[in-house]
Amino acid sequence: MAWKKLGRIFGADGHSDWMFSHAMIPIAERLDGDLYRIYFSARDKYNRGHGAYLEIDMKDPLRVLRLHDKPVLEPGELGCFDDSGALPNSIVNVRDRKLLYYTGINLGVTVKIRNAIGLAQWNEKQHRFERCFNGPIIDRTKEYPHFTATPEVMHDGERFRVWFTSCVRWEATPEGPKHYYHLEYAESDDGTNWKRDGTIAVDFRDADEYALGVPRVIRDGALWKMWFCSRAAKDAATYRIRHAESHDGRRWVRKDEEAGIDVSASGWDSQMICYPFVFDHGGRRWMLYNGNEYGRTGFDIAVWEA
Repeated sequence: MAWKKLGRIFGADGHSDWMFSHAMIPIAERLDGDLYRIYFSARDKYNRGHGAYLEIDMKDPLRVLRLHDKPVLEPGELGCFDDSGALPNSIVNVRDRKLLYYTGINLGVTVKIRNAIGLAQWNEKQHRFERCFNGPIIDRTKEYPHFTATPEVMHDGERFRVWFTSCVRWEATPEGPKHYYHLEYAESDDGTNWKRDGTIAVDFRDADEYALGVPRVIRDGALWKMWFCSRAAKDAATYRIRHAESHDGRRWVRKDEEAGIDVSASGWDSQMICYPFVFDHGGRRWMLYNGNEYGRTGFDIAVWEA
């Protein structure tokens, strides 16, 4: 069983000053029938992430029906946790609200980044996401002194659950500071205030691996299934897409051999594959994902074939 790659949907390729490069971390939202909106993060001429979207028909998913011409989320105010970029990660519809959990990019000095997780809400009249707070909702603390990023949030009717990137340390290397981050799990009653108890959802596989991000979680019968990306391995220095399963959403068993997708022999996703988004539609399972250079080359769609 494996994912069949269907082709690239979109790449920014100098579209505009604010959508100048990259189409990172795609998120699919069903609007009606076969119509889907795909949110993603584009970078401007100053390399700052903005929220964007396009729309497709799943009967012909490689054809873009509409590309929205304005950002739906922009970098935050000067000095805030997201002043160097705001990257959409996870949409949750609950109690007549459409919430967006996003990664705020903040550049560092001694280390290159100190990201954190923010929250925004969809304003239909303004047709954009508006920040709920100027500050982050999941950040470094006295117990967890390093950055957080790339949340996947679900609401199960009683509580909010989140799986997210959690940096555990930086190390000085001849090439510069190197970050180590795995996937952490936390819960919340209101989606804003999170109870972190140090639960590790997915940890490093071995001494070669040092970066895990963009977890995507679905319920599949009695199982929870997760796709995420990691680097590195003995035979690969760049991101690859991995897989894990769980019976409770907290404790996960890695089954990387069941990820079912790898880099291509040549072309736009031949150097890395990363930032998956998995969803079911029309009786089939689909995956959006990025290729080379962390999404500079755009995003693809694949379908699961037994």
